[in-house]
Amino acid sequence: MLKDEIAKALKVIQEGGIILYPTDTIWGIGCDATNTEAVQKIYKLKQRAESKSMIILLDTDAKLPSYVQEVPELAYNLIEYAENPLTLVMSGARNISPALIAADGSVGIRVSDHPFCQGLIQRLRKPLVSTSANISGKPSPQYFSQIDQEIIDGVDYVVDIDQHSMEIKTPSTIMRLEPSGRFEFIRR
Repeated sequence: MLKDEIAKALKVIQEGGIILYPTDTIWGIGCDATNTEAVQKIYKLKQRAESKSMIILLDTDAKLPSYVQEVPELAYNLIEYAENPLTLVMSGARNISPALIAADGSVGIRVSDHPFCQGLIQRLRKPLVSTSANISGKPSPQYFSQIDQEIIDGVDYVVDIDQHSMEIKTPSTIMRLEPSGRFEFIRR
């Protein structure tokens, strides 16, 4: 089942599509983080200003240097010891769609431990965009049943895993991490 869903989602993403999928936090809308056209489809679906950047997911922290010019050593410890999902906003973003890079050159990255996300990212061999499955300005859905029909109809594929789960998941903690190791919380 998991392998089948990963294969279906992978095909859609490789063809430039966008998916609705479960993550280690809340349900997300995603695509290939290197495909600007696909990234723009997500902005359009969410009715979100392109100045509000979206995060990317990786399957392992070993891939951080591929997408950030200078990874502070502290990043690895923060990821390893974080008790809750943690998104790190780091400067020097590279090798992703320019539409995902904030005006200051930063990108938010989370290493996901969700089996679906990990499997998909491994097969894709690229980061996965992740943004909450809601129209911009509306509350983020805690479970699949709270996702607007407009979002469900607007994606190219809805992953058939965890749709009936009523486990309350919350968005990740977001922390800005400077190359010097200085950090600040953006969302706890």
